[in-house]
Amino acid sequence: MWQDKLKEIIYILENSNVNEIEVNFWGRKYRVSKGSSMTATPVAVAPVAPVAAPASAPVEASAPESAPAESAEPTAKGEDLLSPMPGTFYASSTPDDPPFVKKGDSVKKGQTLCIIEAMKIMNEIEAEFDGTITDIKAKNGDPVEYNQTLFIIDPS
Repeated sequence: MWQDKLKEIIYILENSNVNEIEVNFWGRKYRVSKGSSMTATPVAVAPVAPVAAPASAPVEASAPESAPAESAEPTAKGEDLLSPMPGTFYASSTPDDPPFVKKGDSVKKGQTLCIIEAMKIMNEIEAEFDGTITDIKAKNGDPVEYNQTLFIIDPS
């Protein structure tokens, strides 16, 4: 069944202007890149070195263009925790409760950081690793998109 989903992703990639797609489903992480030949590379779930792909040159070429925008705005040190779904961001379980975490708090892997309401279902978002919250990018009650940065966590 997951092979069918992967074929759909490849079809979408072939018929779009996107050069690379990375998806996670059923505990597997896949990166599909457009180049001289289409490739689908399973990637280990644990953080590993990036997989070299033919389409990586255009991605690297675009990095210097975004560098001036990054230097104009100070960025927090750490790794981004991305939203796994679109929905509404809530910093606490009820409006009267204090937020699950604040900037500067230490978090442990598995600790609840926020809730995202999607289709009237409250989904707890947990820390993926131990660290310190260096920035909170979403505001309570705001809508969030898929893969939007919610938190920046410094793993050190």
